[in-house]
Amino acid sequence: MTAVSLEHTTVPADAGEVTLLIARRVEPGHEASFQQWAKGILDTAAAFPGHLGYGLFRSSGGDAPWFLVHRFRDAEACRIWQESPERAAWFADCEGHHHTEIARRELTGMETWFAKPGSTRPAPPRWKMAVSATLAIYPISVLGGLFLTPHLTGLPLLLASAVTACVFNVFMTYVSMPVVSKILRRWLTP
Repeated sequence: MTAVSLEHTTVPADAGEVTLLIARRVEPGHEASFQQWAKGILDTAAAFPGHLGYGLFRSSGGDAPWFLVHRFRDAEACRIWQESPERAAWFADCEGHHHTEIARRELTGMETWFAKPGSTRPAPPRWKMAVSATLAIYPISVLGGLFLTPHLTGLPLLLASAVTACVFNVFMTYVSMPVVSKILRRWLTP
């Protein structure tokens, strides 16, 4: 089994959650055995402390890869899984399954907002991500102050703050960050 080495994002121990994204090319006709293998390795990883969830995404067809995704509490939990004998056993047992790892990336924090699906380009520098996030949250903050905050004045501070955080998070994730990262794409990753 050989893998194409890609630039990995360095994950400091205090960076928070880690998303491990693995692309594997599966030979035609061997999709069922790959799915069985992938389910086994994903279920095994899920039993590890600090594992937050996983996903398996099918190929879009042709030569396009399948994607396995793991989420970990932190870099240490990710490292423990990657160095585990359980993981090694799954890879020792994948010969003859006709699939090959072609890419691997570790994403942390805001980098996941800037990762183009299927791309192997590294995340932009953190200062560019910070500028982009500021541009994305500014209109949400202004509109939230005008339209949301007046309706929350009767609520206890902790509840009002929780509502505000939830609304801001949803708008950042699904509206503002996708728009800003698309508009600034050439500047973010020239």
